[in-house]
Parts: sequence; C-alpha cells; structure tokens
Amino acid sequence: MVYQFSNSGTNMATTIASVHLLFLVIMISGLPFHKAAGIETEKLALLKLKQGLLDPSHRLSSWVGDDCCKWRGVVCSNRTGHAIKLNLRSLEDDGIDGKFGGEISHSLLDLQYLNYLDLSMNNFEGTKIPKFIGFLERLRYLNLSAASFSGRIPPQLGNLSRLIYLDLKQYFDLNAYSNKSSQNDLQWISGLYSLRHLNLEGANLSRASAYWLQAVSMLPSLSELHLSSCGLSLLPPLPSSNLTSLSVLVLSNNGFNSTIPQWFFQLRNLVHLDLSLDELGEITELIDVLSGCNNSSLEHLNLGFNKLGGVLPNSIGNLYNLQSLLLWDNSFVGSIPISIGNLSNLKELYLSNNQMSGTIPETIGQLNELVAVDVSENSWEGVLTVDVSGIPEFQAPYQTGFGS
Repeated sequence: MVYQFSNSGTNMATTIASVHLLFLVIMISGLPFHKAAGIETEKLALLKLKQGLLDPSHRLSSWVGDDCCKWRGVVCSNRTGHAIKLNLRSLEDDGIDGKFGGEISHSLLDLQYLNYLDLSMNNFEGTKIPKFIGFLERLRYLNLSAASFSGRIPPQLGNLSRLIYLDLKQYFDLNAYSNKSSQNDLQWISGLYSLRHLNLEGANLSRASAYWLQAVSMLPSLSELHLSSCGLSLLPPLPSSNLTSLSVLVLSNNGFNSTIPQWFFQLRNLVHLDLSLDELGEITELIDVLSGCNNSSLEHLNLGFNKLGGVLPNSIGNLYNLQSLLLWDNSFVGSIPISIGNLSNLKELYLSNNQMSGTIPETIGQLNELVAVDVSENSWEGVLTVDVSGIPEFQAPYQTGFGS
C-alpha cells in the first residue's frame, strides 16, 4: 500500500512566512522614507519661519541647502535626525542690527520634536508672545527674555508640562504697551509641574500679589525663582510654603514694606537670596535661621536699600560659605560683629550708608578672599588698623581722623 502525504500544510506555512517577510521588507524599506519626509517637513517649517523674520544682518544666510541640521542655530538629534533645538538668541557681538524682528510663523508647530527654543534678546517690536508656543509640547527649555514683546503672558504656556527652564525676564517693550494690558496673573503656571527655573523679572504681576506664593508653591521641583520688579507688594504671611528646594530666590524691588514671614525660615537650601529694595523691617531672626545650620549653603545675601535697623547679629559669622554680603543703604547701628572674621570665603562686603559706629574689627584682616569692601558713609571712630592693601576695591570711610 502506498501512502501519499499532502504538502498543503507545508505550502500554507511557507506562504504565511513569505507574507510576513514581505511585510517586514516593506516596513524596513519605508522607514527611511518616513524619516526623510518628516525631516523635509521640518526644513520647510524652518524656511517659513525664516521668511517671516526680519533679519537685517543676514544671520540666517546659512539656511540654504538640503541639510537643515547644518543651519545656524539648529541642532538635530544624532539618533533620529529631527530638529530638537532652535537657538535664535541675539548676542552682543551681533550688534543692534543683529536682532531678529518680524513675525514668528505658526510653522514652528511642525517642529514636533523641538525641546529647546531661545528667541531672547531680539526685537519683535511690541508684538504679542505667540499663543501657539504653548502647544510645542516637548519643550523643556523656553527663553523669550528681553525680546521686546508686549501684552500679557499667554496662559497657553501653562500647557508645557515638560518645561524645566522658563525665562520671560523683561520680555516686553516698555514703549509698546500700556500698564493695563501688561497685567498678568499666575494661574497658568500650575501646569508647569516639571519646572526648575522660573524667571519673570519685570513682568507686571500685581494681579497675583495676594496669591503668588501659593501659585509658585505648586511647582514641586522649583529650585530657582526670580520675581524682582514684579509689583507684588505683599509677602504673604503664611506659616509655610512648598519651596524648601529653592536654592535661588530673587524678590528684589517689590516694595513689600513688611517683616520677614514665617515661611522664609524653612528655606534652608538657599545659595542666593536677594531681597534688596523691598522696604523690609527686622531681619535678625532671618539671619539667625539662615546661619543656624553648620552647613549653611548661603553664598550671596543682598538686603541692600531697605529699612533694616538694629545691630548686626553675631550669628552672621556662621554663614561660613558666604561670598557676598550686601547690606548698604539701611539703618544698621553699632559696629561690625567680630564674627565677620569667620567668613573665610567672603569676596564682597558692602555696608555703606548705614548708621554704624565704633571701630572696624581687625578680624576683617583675616578675610583673604576679599576683593571689594565699602564701609563709607557711617560714623566710624579711631584709626583703621587693618591692612587693606590686598583689597583691590576698598572704599574708606569719609571721616576726619580715620585712616589706614
């Protein structure tokens, strides 16, 4: 008996394998096309952007040819070839004519992989910040500072949940908008929960004066906060905040006219603190708290141009990492604490225009890193016995009988 076995099953398996192989070949062969098509779209988007910009110094003259990754200011991913960074910041070397102006094209939205955008230091002549920038969802870095925009900060920027760095410092053109049109709130920042660096210096935040602390406290990763000259006028007297990760806090020129609130005493990781020009009152407790830890991280302290009075606390000598101490134009009395000699890293000491008296302690002579000292316009007594020959910028007291 002869048995015949059907090979239909084998043929079917072979057919299925062939189909899978063909599908794989099509997919593989199609990848370069899709990648090239995407990059071609990005190149066209950049060319549309160039077309809308005013470029008097021809900074974008390199934006020709097929490879947009070689164009000035454009950085592409080594892995995918997509444009991920666009840096059109105007540099001092570019001069006045080197500033971009004109219109920022919607074509930016076609740069779908863009995570870095810098349009700072340009002159957009009072145009408004484009709302569509808030839909560049991959952005991690955005800098529009000093670019001569106008109007309010578009709340659409609050959509940028991946943003780590946001700089809108003096984004406006003072001659192009009224005070009313420039008033901003801060409700929109609640969506920026990845943010670490926020600079809104000069932005009119008077609308947010009552709740600005609550707003920025919603940013758990924030390490740098710059809100100088924002018209805040109020240091909220809250018992606590969620800003314990802050290393840099700049709140100068807001005219708070208050004492230091309790939540300040929780900021134990500060490296840079600027509360100048704020009409503040007593600060002894603040310095006591800042210096309370043996590993105090504070390097720069600016409390100049306030209404601070009383005697400088001896605890100031516990700020061992301090490099600059600016207390000029206040109403401090008494002498400089002897403990000042503990600040071995101090480079700048400004105590001018106070009401201090007595003698300058010899312990200042122990500060070998000092490069600038101004203790003028006080009522010092006696003869300066400290050797200041090694201090390049030493402003001597303006008083008869006080010499070196």
